Amino acid sequence: MRGSATDPTPAPGGRRARRTAVAVCSAVLLLPLLGAAPSHSAAASPTDRLQHAFASAAAEYHVPQSVLLAVSYLQSRWDVHAGAPSVTGGYGPMHLTDARTALATTEHFAEGDEDARGDGARAALHPDAEVPAGTKPPARLRTLPRAAELTGLPTARLRTDPAANVAGGAALLAAAQKDLGEPLSADPADWYGAVARFSGAEDTATAAVYANDVYDVLRTGEERTTDDGQLVSLAARPGVSADTAQLRRTGLRTIAEDGAECPDSVSCEWVPAPYAEFGDNDYGNHDTGDRPVSQSIKYIVIHDTEGAWDGVLNLVQDPTYVSWNYTVRSTDGLIAQHVKAKDVAWHAGNWDINARSIGIEHEGFLTSPDAWYTEAMYRSSARLVRYLAGRYGIPLDRQHVLGHDNVPGPTASTVPGMHTDPGPYWDWRHYFQLLGHPFKRTGGKSSGLVTILPDYASNQPVYTGCTAKGEPCPAHGSGEVRLYSDHDVTAPLIGDAGLGTVPSDGVNDLSSRVSTGQQYVVADRWGDWTAIWYLGQKAWFQNPHEQPTAVRASGLVATPKDGLASVPVYGRAYPEKDAYPADVPAQSVVPLPYTLPAGQKYVVGDALPGEYYYAVTFTPDSHRVVVGEDLYYEIQYGHRVAFVRAADVRVEGRAAR
Repeated sequence: MRGSATDPTPAPGGRRARRTAVAVCSAVLLLPLLGAAPSHSAAASPTDRLQHAFASAAAEYHVPQSVLLAVSYLQSRWDVHAGAPSVTGGYGPMHLTDARTALATTEHFAEGDEDARGDGARAALHPDAEVPAGTKPPARLRTLPRAAELTGLPTARLRTDPAANVAGGAALLAAAQKDLGEPLSADPADWYGAVARFSGAEDTATAAVYANDVYDVLRTGEERTTDDGQLVSLAARPGVSADTAQLRRTGLRTIAEDGAECPDSVSCEWVPAPYAEFGDNDYGNHDTGDRPVSQSIKYIVIHDTEGAWDGVLNLVQDPTYVSWNYTVRSTDGLIAQHVKAKDVAWHAGNWDINARSIGIEHEGFLTSPDAWYTEAMYRSSARLVRYLAGRYGIPLDRQHVLGHDNVPGPTASTVPGMHTDPGPYWDWRHYFQLLGHPFKRTGGKSSGLVTILPDYASNQPVYTGCTAKGEPCPAHGSGEVRLYSDHDVTAPLIGDAGLGTVPSDGVNDLSSRVSTGQQYVVADRWGDWTAIWYLGQKAWFQNPHEQPTAVRASGLVATPKDGLASVPVYGRAYPEKDAYPADVPAQSVVPLPYTLPAGQKYVVGDALPGEYYYAVTFTPDSHRVVVGEDLYYEIQYGHRVAFVRAADVRVEGRAAR
């Protein structure tokens, strides 16, 4: 729901808002569960300091080291993020939150117009009301000051020193255990209630999901190299149990069953977006529908909020604003549903995509690369997407699980204003691993298709525009790969004719970027470089054998039928004029400022009928679903997907070179 690549002074995320695994040494593996402090005579090596910090903190505060490690993994995957705060102001491996320090200048709602509905058949949305003033951050966003009280360590040190941060987390867990009247036991099973409290959740369901995830990590074990090169390991303990009865003594509220459409494995509450009529026959902020009976749900669209939880939930409950189906909270993975799946939310800026999709917002900021997402949020979101995909038959691939930045402009005039979230710092590789559909090589040596698959941590393209002054963004891992007009980093970047701008390395400029999981047809190769067909051009990216950024793939491709010099490309798959009944105005089928030239091939994501959901009145009496005879193919055309008419193209089973 965010980000225009053409805003002169975009808010974080480029939002055009309507309102203001590596083995560790045997010595580390043998550290006790409760953990003795490392001997001063045996200094920690440069790569196991963090493992020793967990052992020391566990011993000092009498917390089982396995519990401390598992909690930290769910918070941050043990990463330190160079001392930068998460999207909700959490610092360090334990994600200790200090919202007043971290978020003082993070949330911005700029003036401007936004029509996320994306349907020219209906007038623009009603002007917005003001965003309610913020209040004192909730307790879940103020755990770092509490850790400072318990440890006696300065807050600045807790934010920047990983060992101090781990000690602060251990102190919080021990304090929660004491508050519950539980002993500082060496048995991980006795710490379920304290772990639930540590989540910061305000309700038992969210706390239980968080604690269950921690105990899943305990049972399976984990091992990885962190973002600062630390080797950390948690040995699997498949037989560990948990005293779940402790949850009743946490004092957390219970969320009543309210009909939210979520899997049992997540915590979910119903916070409805109002379907309300106001003004002069105006209404908002979504449309009633009958999906998937009258229409199929083809897509799930991933967004970031560009705002913090409470403010964003205020927005979606405003009938004069736009809407989306779900929001996922960063601190603990709590999910709020706002629009039922049968209804159409206004979130994508393209009515055709809205009518065929479910939109999920994630608490986050596109232009704050160091404002990282928690593992709890990634896991909760992945469970929700798996559930929705299974329920509605949505394939788990990048042709159907789209970022908002992959949604095409419906018409030529809307292309420059389409949004760019969740942006280059969303970890699609890790996300699809959590979805149970990791990206991997699927094509043989003769395959002419590739799947974009850089190593997230080491792939760090330079971006600018993360501040109002346009300064370079901090160096950070990214799931996106830059495209050039030749096999040379000094060659011009690939341009986007629809934007009509000079391509740049701006964080919101999608002209010259491909994203993890996207698939393209190979146009050429040169040494460590690979060229693909992209926006009607041959686009080059670095793909060295020793550190590849793409792997061979297989699939269907579309190319113009014989005798056609080129075929038009569309931003929406609408029916032909003759399909509309007399009482429904025919929608124009106008191509975008792009073509698919003869000799070029593009990966096919799906086949779908021309379809239009007519809904321009508050009462659903006149709402109609118009289905035409024309068939379209969704293709991966540029950074965004697009559509071509089946009558214009020939589909091949593979692209061989």
